[in-house]
Amino acid sequence: MTRFRRTLRQTFTIARRDFIATVFTPIFLLFLFAPVIMGSFGAIGGLGAASVSGGAQDKTRIIAIVPAATSRPIAEADTRLRGMFREDEAPPALTTVAPLADPAAQARAAFETKDIDASAVIYGSLDAPQILYGPRGKRSADYLGLLAQTTLAAQKLGGTLPAIAATKTQITRSTTSVGGQHQSAFFAVFGIFFLTLFLSGQVVGTMAEERNNKVIEVLAAAVPLESVFFGKLIGMFGVAVLFVAFWGTVVTQITTLMPAGAAAALGDLAPAVGGPMFALLFAAYFSMAYLLLGSVFLGVGAQASTMREIQMLSLPITILQVAMFGLSSAAVSRPGSWIATVAELFPLSSPFAMAGRAANSAELWPHVAALAWQALWVTIFITVGARLFRRGCCNPGVPGRSGVARRRRRLRFCNPPRPGRWLALARRRGGKGNLCCVSSSVAFGATSPCGGGSLGYGPTLLT
Repeated sequence: MTRFRRTLRQTFTIARRDFIATVFTPIFLLFLFAPVIMGSFGAIGGLGAASVSGGAQDKTRIIAIVPAATSRPIAEADTRLRGMFREDEAPPALTTVAPLADPAAQARAAFETKDIDASAVIYGSLDAPQILYGPRGKRSADYLGLLAQTTLAAQKLGGTLPAIAATKTQITRSTTSVGGQHQSAFFAVFGIFFLTLFLSGQVVGTMAEERNNKVIEVLAAAVPLESVFFGKLIGMFGVAVLFVAFWGTVVTQITTLMPAGAAAALGDLAPAVGGPMFALLFAAYFSMAYLLLGSVFLGVGAQASTMREIQMLSLPITILQVAMFGLSSAAVSRPGSWIATVAELFPLSSPFAMAGRAANSAELWPHVAALAWQALWVTIFITVGARLFRRGCCNPGVPGRSGVARRRRRLRFCNPPRPGRWLALARRRGGKGNLCCVSSSVAFGATSPCGGGSLGYGPTLLT
């Protein structure tokens, strides 16, 4: 067997072991349904906020202090103008009040009443009205000015505005719109950001447990550390793919039950490269974003020896991901600019920015170059992380050890003998309280004569 095939088998053996150890646990079900739990809490909070906002909105009014002869025309004009607003964008309800001896004092007193919350108050003649408004009533004041103008125009035309019969025809574009491309680009950037934010952070702690119980030293003695790192990264990526496949299937079924308005809004998302190619590139860039961020997080997390140190890394990791999202969002809103070029070339933001470019530009050759560029940086990050870990794990610099002892330990774990010599070396060492004995049992999947069992890597780790 060639060296490449042996390394490949060792890598996928470690990946399979980490995938099975993660998926075949009850905790994985809790992780799989975490979006439901998060959505439930979000829905409860949203309903509470909506009830509070709705209760306050029901008591908010705009007040018109006008004579009785003007009350009906201004109410009719208000009804016509409200037809132009959506329900959640309409101004507060109109209340008409007859003027008293001092309309200005009456208008100011309206803001002090306990029954309603006055947003804006109009008084005086319609051709030169006086409008008072509260801290958040600027939009309501503008509406009252338009309402007075419309009412005055209707009065001068005999009481009503002239009716027209407009013919309205909906036109469907045959090509993608600029707005649809920008929306698709932001959707791609946000989608990759959300998935990587939710999934890639788990890679940080994968090395901590095995480093604490010294299993990583056994793996370092059995296979190259680059294979260990890459295998663990592939195993966690398999978990992420399973998560995305599950929820992707659920979401595609939910979209068939969406109302026509929501389906039409999704239909406006028109990427420049076309729907099928955009979906393929989105999957490719999500994979590269996960592998890039995961390789960085794996290398950084491998330097942590305790869970406290891993928890301290969570904030910098989140800040890094949000920074890449902000940079890529700015890039897709300004295609062809210098900030777009920077985002596309910087390794950690390149998958986000190039996914947005797929929505804004129909060129395909830059994506081939970008994927190769990102794969190169995945290799670099894994290699650098493995070397940094090898320096800390294989040569920890324990006080009291001589240089000879440290060199022997480094040779023992970082330069293991050939696979065929493991069992012979274990027998020669006696197989009692010897790490080589444990290493051979782990590597070949056998029961260790030291009293331990197989860690699940099987007989392919060294063969």
